[in-house]
Amino acid sequence: MPYFYNYAGEPWKTQYIVRKIMDELYDITPSGIPGNDDCGQLSSWYVFSAMGFYPVCPGNTSYQLGSPIFSKIVIHLDSQFYNGHEFVIIARNVSEENKYVQSMTLNGMPLNRTWIDHSEIVNGGTLIFEMGSNPKYS
Repeated sequence: MPYFYNYAGEPWKTQYIVRKIMDELYDITPSGIPGNDDCGQLSSWYVFSAMGFYPVCPGNTSYQLGSPIFSKIVIHLDSQFYNGHEFVIIARNVSEENKYVQSMTLNGMPLNRTWIDHSEIVNGGTLIFEMGSNPKYS
């Protein structure tokens, strides 16, 4: 549900609450997942969210953008199935304090929306998040 703030036009709230959930409800102890992870849903939520996006609606090809925790992620794409070689996610200035997205680019072009499409990932490219310590309200 934290990604629903994107749909409401307040992505900074998504960024705040996603980071809060990752920081407070997940850890490296045996009980470090908040609930029953029988099908991997809770752990996959964390992995996607840590990369900076999440597939909110099954059957929809869009991924809502959040707040990545890594400075760089490389998703290697299998050329047998996809046109792209790799999809790279870069979060500049990311830190515990710098959890708010200031701006984004996708393949060098400004990205002024709170989602990316599956086709944009599998075609390869680079998604860059510019991070900061203050919410960007517009």
